[in-house]
Amino acid sequence: MIHAWGVTDKGVIRNQNQDGYYLDVPSEHLAVGVVCDGMGGAKAGNIASLIAVDTFVDTLKNLRPEQETAPAAALDRAAADANAAVFRRACTDPDCRGMGTTMVAALIVEDTAYLLNIGDSRAYHLDGDGITRLTRDHSVVEDMVARGDITPEQARNHPRKNLITRALGAEEHIRADLYERSLKHGDFLLLCSDGLSNIVTDQEILYEVIHGGESEECCQRLLDIALSRGAPDNVTVVLFQIV
Repeated sequence: MIHAWGVTDKGVIRNQNQDGYYLDVPSEHLAVGVVCDGMGGAKAGNIASLIAVDTFVDTLKNLRPEQETAPAAALDRAAADANAAVFRRACTDPDCRGMGTTMVAALIVEDTAYLLNIGDSRAYHLDGDGITRLTRDHSVVEDMVARGDITPEQARNHPRKNLITRALGAEEHIRADLYERSLKHGDFLLLCSDGLSNIVTDQEILYEVIHGGESEECCQRLLDIALSRGAPDNVTVVLFQIV
């Protein structure tokens, strides 16, 4: 069985919430979640994330069982459709020119999580042994860490930490990264925008998920931590629990 919860908030500084998310558990052994963090100005970022989430979900729902689409391929197809929809709007609406959005998505089937990401929204696996980031940010500072130019600790406060190198809707065609993760009883899977991961450390996330209290209140606890620290960006958290 899969339990799931989600929360989103505009944060302390921003006037508008340009994050978007969707969460559904249609059966005991199937769940889907997606988090998008829009960008492109006061108006367009919100539009980008909304279009991306809606198109992504519509594509997944319209993939008929008889098509026998593999979970990873289904995610990739849905992201491609979302990219096309955002890109088309950006090209035809002057107010939306240059807009885009990050995307991190999870499709849980039985005991396997299939994951997709574009940009710097993240997915984490958590259990009694610790926390593991499953996705790799498409960002300037992540590339700098990979080259050994800076440490992960320096990346958290680097002045270029918000510059991403890949965004859904920015180009006609986009490449998403795909991952798989086996899950067992008691495991958690967390999706979030960088409004959380830039403010709350991995170890703090781990503590709140595993030891902080009731699981159904965990997303709100993490949001409250971000808000208490000034939450300069929108914050979105989605949490799955395998029970």
